[in-house]
Amino acid sequence: MTRAIRIGYEASPQDGSFERMRASWIEAEALGADGVYNDDHFFPVDSDPDGAHFECWTTLAALAEATSRVEIGAMVTCVSYRNPNLLADMARTVDHISGGRLVLGLGSGWFEKDYTEFGYEFGTPITRLHAFRDAIPVIKERMAVGNPPPVRGTIPIMIGGGGEKVMLKLVAQHADIWHGFGTPDEIRHKCGVLDAHCAALGRDPAEIERSVLFEAHDLATADDALFDAYVEAGATYLFYSGTGPDYDLAGLRQLLDWRARRTEASR
Repeated sequence: MTRAIRIGYEASPQDGSFERMRASWIEAEALGADGVYNDDHFFPVDSDPDGAHFECWTTLAALAEATSRVEIGAMVTCVSYRNPNLLADMARTVDHISGGRLVLGLGSGWFEKDYTEFGYEFGTPITRLHAFRDAIPVIKERMAVGNPPPVRGTIPIMIGGGGEKVMLKLVAQHADIWHGFGTPDEIRHKCGVLDAHCAALGRDPAEIERSVLFEAHDLATADDALFDAYVEAGATYLFYSGTGPDYDLAGLRQLLDWRARRTEASR
């Protein structure tokens, strides 16, 4: 099937006030974004590590209340930080607050300060990946027995990561959206690996939407041809990442304008 191109906004809860971040959610929805997400860290990762920051899931609950149309989620939740049963119940609750708009973004974690400052064992990439692998069935089982159940019966899952042997196989097994990283050529290659895992498992690869994220510095020299190249590589959900203190949405407008031009040209 041919997927519609979707545009999302990730409001990183760092370096700014809650009020300005919240205003950017509302503005992004009004501009026509399809999704508004945040991220899951305890400290800023792109600036002063001791700068202003807010927690992911409490802000997601606020995001659910502040918006009415857009898909919401975390890009992505670090499973290592939370008991998987508790995380599933948090997701079910926020899904109801949003009226059934939540996507459960999941990842294995990588930012060491998040772990050490909050008393979590950082481990190794392998131990974190294995913990992630083992948590997914627990999360799905808990969501299936919660009362009341998720609004749509189930909550779509986004998995972020690019490991070709294990992570992309987990995407093929469990995800509705894969969030990847890299150039168009790298995304095309990863999509091919993901498609192969789907074939081995008997799953239609078209069932899995593929997304990428652009930060402001990426968009400074970007043009329509670059965005087109990502779509041709397989990514049809393109996100702009904004951060405090300003939460400038110029990058989101750039992506929305490109989509409008592309849509018009196809008529």
